Amino acid sequence: LLMDWINTTLKEEHIVVKSLEEDLYDGLVLHHLLENLGSLKLDVDKLALTEKKQRQKLSVILDAVAKCLQLEESQLKWSVESILTKDLLSTLHLLVAIAKHFQPTLAMPPNVQVETITIEVIIVLIFLPVDPRDLSQDLVWLELGRKDDAFDELFSRAPDKLDAVKKVFLQFVNEHVAKLGLNVKDIESQFADGVILLLLIGQLEGYFLNLRHFFLTPASTTEMV
Repeated sequence: LLMDWINTTLKEEHIVVKSLEEDLYDGLVLHHLLENLGSLKLDVDKLALTEKKQRQKLSVILDAVAKCLQLEESQLKWSVESILTKDLLSTLHLLVAIAKHFQPTLAMPPNVQVETITIEVIIVLIFLPVDPRDLSQDLVWLELGRKDDAFDELFSRAPDKLDAVKKVFLQFVNEHVAKLGLNVKDIESQFADGVILLLLIGQLEGYFLNLRHFFLTPASTTEMV
């Protein structure tokens, strides 16, 4: 309904919205929509190509919406950050508020409820004392869950700490696969065919792995894959 409404409103400007998250986050469509609906002249550029420009543009647009709709800050169910990060729920709240104000006859369905799921990102820090005589200087850290891959950081910034990290992972692997009578000494060679990896997955938290689903002794690349 909202996409049809936007596309109908902006038809003469040849703007077509196919996704509320992907097409509204940078402020361009919102800019055109507000100027078309409320004859609002916003003092921002039509195109904002950088994130900084988009943030500034959205700030001006959302301030104009709040003033036009006479909303206090505590009443706002959206923000520059939530729109910029493509938060669908915030985008819907914003569009519904604009539609109710500028086109109250729009047949909005009543009693709409949205179920949201909050995903918690867990960050794991591994500290490895390389030299027990100097714990303050030689600490290897890995942060899992960052935007940049932690191992890329390790390779580029602290390649000399790589062996210490491998040692920790070997201890972790052997702690679990030892129950199967296995012992891993070299990660690169013994993980190459996927067998140890699958058996490790099977051991973690009692997960049942059907041995018929893969080759315990793969003899070809196809069987490894």
